[in-house]
Amino acid sequence: MAEETPQDSKNDAPMDAAVGDDSLRGAGRRPLDFSTFLISLGTSALVQLGEAPDPTTGGQMTADITGARQTIDLLGIIEEKTRGNLSESEDALLKNLLRDLRLRAIQGNRQEQ
Repeated sequence: MAEETPQDSKNDAPMDAAVGDDSLRGAGRRPLDFSTFLISLGTSALVQLGEAPDPTTGGQMTADITGARQTIDLLGIIEEKTRGNLSESEDALLKNLLRDLRLRAIQGNRQEQ
């Protein structure tokens, strides 16, 4: 029995066909995988914490602690919902990322007070 592929409701084309299209990824870019997704969210949280430069200007960002907390919480939800379904390296990456970001958020809160 063939595995079913989700269909795009607009044109009934397989959704994975569009996702797998190299023209959407850009030339020379690494394919998106779960680890890259986690790193992207972690980088967003660092920018929101004011600990990484603004990706568009390279300048320092004003901290958005509320946004950072939401991004960190999102990573926590991902950890909870994927428990037992990750490779060892993905699980270690997620746990280390969460530990580091939570510590940085606590330190950022202390500096604000």
